[in-house]
Amino acid sequence: MTENQATSSFRLAYVPGVTPSKWIRIWEQRLPEVPLTLLPVTVAEAEQALTGETADAALLRLPVDRTVLSAIPLYTETTVVVLPKDHELTEDEELLVEQLADEVIWHPQDETIHWETRPGRPGYERPATTGDAIELVAANVGLLVVPQSLARLHHRRDLTYRPLVDAPQSQVALSWPEQRTTDLVEEFIGIVRGRTVNSSRGRTAAAAEAKPQAKKERKPAAAAARKPGPKPAARTRGGAGAAKRGGGKPRRRG
Repeated sequence: MTENQATSSFRLAYVPGVTPSKWIRIWEQRLPEVPLTLLPVTVAEAEQALTGETADAALLRLPVDRTVLSAIPLYTETTVVVLPKDHELTEDEELLVEQLADEVIWHPQDETIHWETRPGRPGYERPATTGDAIELVAANVGLLVVPQSLARLHHRRDLTYRPLVDAPQSQVALSWPEQRTTDLVEEFIGIVRGRTVNSSRGRTAAAAEAKPQAKKERKPAAAAARKPGPKPAARTRGGAGAAKRGGGKPRRRG
């Protein structure tokens, strides 16, 4: 951790339905000295939080303005239809868009599904929020198509949902300002991508520090390899055989 990291904080915005808790736990384990502040924002506020420097990064739904923001797609959400529990369409485990042709489908102003052609019949107005649309569905007025995470977020006992298998899907991404890719943003990118501590950017620095040490450790071995060994003994006249025959001692004459 750098000195700047130890004295700063990280601000993470997130839109409804996105649950950053698993990544937050990893952050707290790896960077306990750097406080992480969570900023819940609406769909409309997410990009503004980044461009206005209210947040350092955000977990939001694509698309984003790629001219000023970077984004890494994280996962794709299942699209579902929210409907009353006693609705006839609940008889099917999965639904197709064509089955909604005769139904009133609400499209709230914070809608996160991007349609080329909207299904069903339009409602008399566009509810301001997904929560408002849920209230209309609970009153048996129309249906709502949302990512599954939002259906769970707005769970009610009198409502249920079914997967809409041929509908567009929503992608959740990590996004941050292109010109502000800080060390802390890089740290969070590593966390959401599943990098371990040893595979993070710190591993490169550690390897660089280890190289000079490795060279120092090899020097004694190299010197030992160059050190001359013992000189061979000088050969005596007559060779080894002569020495052997003479027993190494002169004979006395009688």
